[in-house]
Amino acid sequence: MKTSNQAVTNGYSTAQGSLEKGGTQAFLLGSLILGTVGVFVHEANADPLTATWFRCVFGLLGLTLWAAWRGQLSDLRRYRAPGFAVLAAGVLMVTAWGLFFAAIEYVSAGIATVLFHVQPLWVLLLGAFFLKESIARRRIAAVLIAMLGLVLATGVLEHLSLFGANQPAQATYWLGVAFCLIGALCTACVTIVARQVRHMPAGILAWWQCAVGAIALLAWPALNGWPEMGMSWVWLSGLGLIHTGLAYGLIYAGMARLNTDRIAVYQFFYPAVAIIIDWLFYGQSLGGLQLIGIAIMLVAICYAER
Repeated sequence: MKTSNQAVTNGYSTAQGSLEKGGTQAFLLGSLILGTVGVFVHEANADPLTATWFRCVFGLLGLTLWAAWRGQLSDLRRYRAPGFAVLAAGVLMVTAWGLFFAAIEYVSAGIATVLFHVQPLWVLLLGAFFLKESIARRRIAAVLIAMLGLVLATGVLEHLSLFGANQPAQATYWLGVAFCLIGALCTACVTIVARQVRHMPAGILAWWQCAVGAIALLAWPALNGWPEMGMSWVWLSGLGLIHTGLAYGLIYAGMARLNTDRIAVYQFFYPAVAIIIDWLFYGQSLGGLQLIGIAIMLVAICYAER
């Protein structure tokens, strides 16, 4: 009997490990794709709300195709009457996207992405408070270490006279920082909501987020004018099909298999990629402190998963 029970336990542990490995791979791949979102926003050359609406509409198309490929169209019909949590997640995510695109006008895409990722600390705190999840001490330490790396990676210290800045940042820079911090809180709340409705198949929650945004923001481009046909539409469609349909499908698939504390640590992978993309495509030079900050974030992730 003991041998039989041990075999069952080992089999369960193996299956659980396989699920977590698959969740990790899906989440990190989705994060890698999201790291290139700044390129598409910059090249599209559209105002923040227009870019957000296009992301929602093409994201809706992309996620519908994702659901069809995974045989989940019946799930869309089953959840055709979304609850309050799903609608709240939609409003929060669309708000976060709009704030992110607005912030890019004042700070670089890489810095905006990094600033958005103060959210893992919020995720840990909100998860412990609302979901009553226990948090491993190793992951608390990892998030705090990663937060230190985050501050360094943004280069925000170089804009403070306290740290010897030659030219303090303009008010618009700090406005962009504020947009990022508020958007980060919105995104953290979405993560908590996603955990509470984890019974929904991967991508269905994201589908409803896009549906909410497509309806709520339709009046903006209709009243203020549409982007010129051509490459602008190509880049804007990429925001929806690639950075929403594909990336969010992968991320939500990963979330369903991972605990909140692990998600909180993995979310630092996305900003590290965004800063590197910023440097490669737009020559946003990275200072020594920023490089050290990225290295610290990566070390923190490895430490948490050692």
